[in-house]
Amino acid sequence: MPPLPPADHAHSRSDWHRQALHMLHAEQTRSADTHLIAVPLTNAPDIQLYLKDEASHPTGSLKHRLARSLFLYALCNGWIAPGCTIVEASSGSTAVSEAYFAKMLGLPFVAVIPADTAQEKIALIEAQGGRCHKVKDARTVYDVAANIAHETGGHYLDQFTFAERATDWRGNNNIAQSIFEQMRDEPNPVPRWIVCGAGTGGTSATIGRYIRYSGHPTGLCVADPEASVFHRHFIDRTIRTVSGALSRIEGVGRARVEPSFLPDVIDRMIAVPDAAAIAAAKHLSQVLGRRCGPSTGLNLHACLDTIDAMVARGERGSIVTLLCDSGERYASTCFDADWCAQKGFGDDAGHARLEHYLPLAG
Repeated sequence: MPPLPPADHAHSRSDWHRQALHMLHAEQTRSADTHLIAVPLTNAPDIQLYLKDEASHPTGSLKHRLARSLFLYALCNGWIAPGCTIVEASSGSTAVSEAYFAKMLGLPFVAVIPADTAQEKIALIEAQGGRCHKVKDARTVYDVAANIAHETGGHYLDQFTFAERATDWRGNNNIAQSIFEQMRDEPNPVPRWIVCGAGTGGTSATIGRYIRYSGHPTGLCVADPEASVFHRHFIDRTIRTVSGALSRIEGVGRARVEPSFLPDVIDRMIAVPDAAAIAAAKHLSQVLGRRCGPSTGLNLHACLDTIDAMVARGERGSIVTLLCDSGERYASTCFDADWCAQKGFGDDAGHARLEHYLPLAG
């Protein structure tokens, strides 16, 4: 489908908006649902583990859903006009997906990203026609993005504020509804736990709200990097920021509590060391025969904590977590031996437990 033409006398702004919304709806209609992958466990016979493969979206990550929702939300609020420059603060994956939708609508796109964002993500943003504006301090992405939008007369999508409200958490084939429908014929069709990471807070907000709305006895566990503020805020609501080095796991964990993070819909949070998340991603990549990104490793580590607790209590049930994106996006970082050595990340973090539940063939 070609990009929308610029507005002129023959195409009024209202006509442009209707066409833009139609194009986004059409994209969603022709997109298949993502797979739910069963991952066999050893030493936990009464527990089943599943991965919701969000890497299979057209833009290769969980953020494809969010990007579409943010564009729909902004269009329906009248915030995007023909020719409007779209701006986002991102660690990469959201910007990749937003660049795709901006290109579809014929809109210029600027991603404000930390300077150390993986080169593979930068290349994907630029391949969609987006422009990357790098900042040295990741904490400044918000203000820089807002300033660029103001200077260009554009619109700052602001995923960190609007992620929790842009997605219809009651249904409309959101990720939570999709999980429960795909689990319908499994041995334990209602998951005991759903595990996801804390990035913007949007995914956990959608899943947590849907669980409560649907009346399911499912717990929501959120994995968070050790350096992040979210798990601290979950325990003590007066804590709203952290100082010092940020997590090396792109896309999850923040220095401030984002407006989209809703702790009251979460049942449990698990803080995960960066080294453990990266080691888990590499191990799972070998199990699946394909590379998974470090945020998936973060989720897996939290799943193993949850499995430990269920086994100790003699519980049975299923756990669903998210395969967030492909590890190919991190070939120059987490999957690069020299990069890991420089950061002090070995492959042995949590190795014994990974082998205990997910042994490698041979």
